[in-house]
Amino acid sequence: MQQDILTSAEVAKFISEGKTLLLAGDEALLGQLPKGKWIGGTIPYFISPEQGGMVSKDKIFVTDISAMASKVEIQAYDQNQLGQVYCDGGESGFSFIIIPAMSEVHSTFAINAPNYKDFGARPLIGWISGVHLDDLGKISPKVVNGESGEVLEKAAIVMHVTLPPGKVIDVGIVNIFEQSAGDTLTFPDDGFSCTDVNVNGVKENFAAYIERNKLDTKLPLVADYYGALVNISFQNVDQNTGEVAFYAPVFSGVRYKHAKAVEDYASAFTTQLQKIGLSDESVVFSCNCILNYLYSGLEGKSTAPFVGPITFGEIAYQLLNQTLVYLQVYDS
Repeated sequence: MQQDILTSAEVAKFISEGKTLLLAGDEALLGQLPKGKWIGGTIPYFISPEQGGMVSKDKIFVTDISAMASKVEIQAYDQNQLGQVYCDGGESGFSFIIIPAMSEVHSTFAINAPNYKDFGARPLIGWISGVHLDDLGKISPKVVNGESGEVLEKAAIVMHVTLPPGKVIDVGIVNIFEQSAGDTLTFPDDGFSCTDVNVNGVKENFAAYIERNKLDTKLPLVADYYGALVNISFQNVDQNTGEVAFYAPVFSGVRYKHAKAVEDYASAFTTQLQKIGLSDESVVFSCNCILNYLYSGLEGKSTAPFVGPITFGEIAYQLLNQTLVYLQVYDS
């Protein structure tokens, strides 16, 4: 078993056997598990190996990384400590991080990660924990330190993993979106929201611009970071206040364009997955965005070999949106 969706009793058995696990599930289930070598985050949405996209509050998604972890160190980071996360990873390994959505540590990491010491020097992969969409504003997303049993909502949990000799890893992303040929958009400040935008160098209200141009906000803004396309997804457009909110921060000095229209969201996503052509054996973890799950209609559909939690944000070195993130392991 490398990745599967299991009952809490089945997960408890693996923990008692000393397995090294990455877990995703409902807070009540994670909170009752025994202590051991695991970390977890709250979410009830998954892509399972057999059922495809699904919602469950009575199952836990399990990624067993025991075979690729010769040593692990579990550490919690609050917003003031998070700047050390890239420094603390081992020389021959990677770090796995889960951050609770809508927390200060979430926004701190999103805005500041590219400026942290040793950013990108070692692989960092993970996700943003969440809740059932019906529980937004009622229940706060959490992360769990399986070693101590702590359930945290104001800190990130990180597992620093040392690889066995002869193993190497790769972190990848799947992004179905491309920049359109439309206007170039820049923002005066870094942040998760804005009122003003510079459209081809001319300042105007962004909410009014979106309304006037009938922009489809299911399509993100896309920035080209030295050949890597990074999405910024829309959360809300308030025409009364003129404010636009995002699921990830925009950065001043970065040029964005609205994404090119996607005729068939679901088939575009499937096509992109097929292009990669990875083997099931090499993919040891993946996660996908809740917006991809909703807009692609992934419930009941398979995205093999990519299975795992459906998240409120994906992390491949930095925070991403509307993106699938995966981890591969190879023999060197």
